[in-house]
Amino acid sequence: MGHILNIETATKNCSVSISRDGELIALKELNEGKFSHAEKLHSFILDTINEVGIKMHDLHAIAIGKGPGSYTGLRIGVSAAKGLCYALNKPLISVPTLEIIALQIPLENNEIVVPLLDARRMEVYSAIFDHNYRQIRQTEAEIIDKTSFKTFLDKGIVHFAGDGAEKCKVLIKHDNARFVSDVFPSAREMAAIANGKFKARDFEDLAYFEPFYLKDFVAGKPKKYFN
Repeated sequence: MGHILNIETATKNCSVSISRDGELIALKELNEGKFSHAEKLHSFILDTINEVGIKMHDLHAIAIGKGPGSYTGLRIGVSAAKGLCYALNKPLISVPTLEIIALQIPLENNEIVVPLLDARRMEVYSAIFDHNYRQIRQTEAEIIDKTSFKTFLDKGIVHFAGDGAEKCKVLIKHDNARFVSDVFPSAREMAAIANGKFKARDFEDLAYFEPFYLKDFVAGKPKKYFN
């Protein structure tokens, strides 16, 4: 039996699961509208390990949601995953965060899904998947306007999913557009993807693996408060 620890921290959803042979057997996550990964992640990992009744050394691999997403969230998750891999001598598997969102949307034949993560202003991180959840357009950072995704919308139903969907809903007015904004990347959907990569021995190089930031990190200026 192959036990994989799955970690997703690219958004405000701090999510951890354990899967066995691709089947989810434990899940713990928290999305309280703020980043709590530094405080919660390691306790979530221990809680799921204890729930399943195994030891850390019983894991066969650690999978991480690689992004795009929050710079800080990704750093915390990837650092934890790489640290465990080094300590336990286990392989690291990376899973695209937008694919995790796409898998949460049921699709009919010829429908597509556009998973979106909120970036700055009217910008989103997005990719496009067909009804078989095959990625048909690369991941991009793009500014949303009223013509965004029109080529796909003119051909059929397009599901916009994720916390970036609200930006699309404001501007994109098309009969074929469907919007689901309350969807976040979760370690739940990582189980099947990680198991497939484990079987294919599609592992990352621990020494060189970095999160998929997509854009350079820009630090914000601290706010000044006056009484």
